[in-house]
Amino acid sequence: MPVTDAADAKPLILLTNPIHPEAVARLETGARVVTAPDTGADTLRRLAEGAAGMIVRAQLPDDILDHAPRLRGIVRHGVGLDFVPLAAATARGLPVVNLPGSNTRAVAEYVFAALFDLRRRLAHLDRTLRESGWLAAKTLANDLPEIGGTTLGVLGLGEIGRAVAGIGQHGFGMRVLGTARSRQGLDGLVEPVPIERLFAESDAVVIACPLTPETRGLVGAGLIGRMRPDAVLINVARGPIVEADALADALEAGRIGGAALDVFAVQPLPEDHRLRGCPNLLLTPHVAGTTATSLRTMGLGAVDAMLAILRGERPATVVNPEIYG
Repeated sequence: MPVTDAADAKPLILLTNPIHPEAVARLETGARVVTAPDTGADTLRRLAEGAAGMIVRAQLPDDILDHAPRLRGIVRHGVGLDFVPLAAATARGLPVVNLPGSNTRAVAEYVFAALFDLRRRLAHLDRTLRESGWLAAKTLANDLPEIGGTTLGVLGLGEIGRAVAGIGQHGFGMRVLGTARSRQGLDGLVEPVPIERLFAESDAVVIACPLTPETRGLVGAGLIGRMRPDAVLINVARGPIVEADALADALEAGRIGGAALDVFAVQPLPEDHRLRGCPNLLLTPHVAGTTATSLRTMGLGAVDAMLAILRGERPATVVNPEIYG
């Protein structure tokens, strides 16, 4: 049976996933809260029937709004909007809100943690020391490159891309190349270049652009084939931007130096997926933006936006402001 929003009760808010406990406590001051037991499409459709609002951390079914007649708005617990049927919500006059900047620092830190893992290989050195001895581990370091002074390519120069570029330039003295739809707000931070040149000249390429029809499958065999033999690729955007088979081909053949993937076309990554067997590949379960700090920030931000919607107010970061006329 669907959870209903009784006329004499607080409005019902559906969480697709758990959020920070402080955020839940704040939300419960003005709403009843239900957390989905799983993120299956049928579960979300059933629970949406009585919901006045949804706070979203997982992919919503395309037809979710057909099952949510009481809905007043949707808040994205994070930034990317591909989880939300934005066009359908706009057509129904429903506000959709996201939280730009809420996990920027966390994702930018992840990028450099991954880059250090790929370049300086501390975990590998530790394992070799324990298993094969001091000299075997010490010798490995002779061939490990430094990060400072190399070239960083950033595909997508939104808040996360600019944060990554800033750390690279100011923290490590990297030359930073960038490709984005707009050059506004770059302030000399990056050297704007065509995407082909970015892949050809970068020692590390970071994918930080949104998933759109134009970027789906953008990073395929052609662009990966332009990368230097020792270059690495890091994807903290969305899985479908990178063609998995093209990347696997390059890794298995040793045509690039390595990669780090936090996102995948199918999540969770299937146990039998080809990527799991690739060499020089760091895999993490979509956690680049997840830290104790960012979860609290996103949770409280999402709740504040949802409570504003329930009060009939216009949230500051609504992404479809045209619904307000």
